[in-house]
Amino acid sequence: MKALITGASSGIGYSFAKYLSSLGYDLILVARDKEKLQKIQDELKTDVKIIVADLAQESKLKELYVLCKNDNIDLLINNAGFGLFGEFNSTDLNTELDMINVNIKAVHILTKLFLKDMVKRDSGCILNVSSSASFQAGPLMATYYASKSYVTKLSVAINEELRRAKSKVYVSTLCPGPVKTNFNKVADVEFAMKGLDSDYVAKYAIKKLFKKKVVIVPGFKMKVILFFNKFVSTKFGAKVVYKIQRRKRK
Repeated sequence: MKALITGASSGIGYSFAKYLSSLGYDLILVARDKEKLQKIQDELKTDVKIIVADLAQESKLKELYVLCKNDNIDLLINNAGFGLFGEFNSTDLNTELDMINVNIKAVHILTKLFLKDMVKRDSGCILNVSSSASFQAGPLMATYYASKSYVTKLSVAINEELRRAKSKVYVSTLCPGPVKTNFNKVADVEFAMKGLDSDYVAKYAIKKLFKKKVVIVPGFKMKVILFFNKFVSTKFGAKVVYKIQRRKRK
């Protein structure tokens, strides 16, 4: 069994790597930080190949596929992604374009390329890491919320196509709330809700993935919030989101 994980050098990606290795998976780990990847490679007991790549660059995505297409990937986890805090009219455009490239374009391209191979051999699965943010508008993190909405809707749609084609391949999407990772530091934001442990989220996600759960939401509190979110307008939801986000004070 072999899994490819993007954004594997820290946070949920690292937790995925540890858990899947414990299940006997050989791994291909992708991230920009070579040193961190090498430390993880030395730590894990199964076979681990590392690939250093900036997934904001389309050429690197296609190179990644070429490097891995003959590995018969059983599980692809599109985990790489990041956020940015601030009012839309003041945030940096280039950073946002990189975010769109990583959060949307990379997920789209890698899902399509590896999915084609999985469908041909009628085996394999994909886990696209989205966010509970994907179910609502997100003032102060507008681009991030919108990018995750794309990931969730794309994943659910693809999975339905596969189901109707009676394929053994399936796609799930992970939609956690806040998780204790480096995300807040990169995004320069702090959430009012306490973050879940990344190891817990990774284990929960993999267990639900193997049960073919289409949308995976870890944590009881977030399940409740998303349930009640169905009954409020998009406009009201945006007001609530604005109030629960606050700038991280250093």
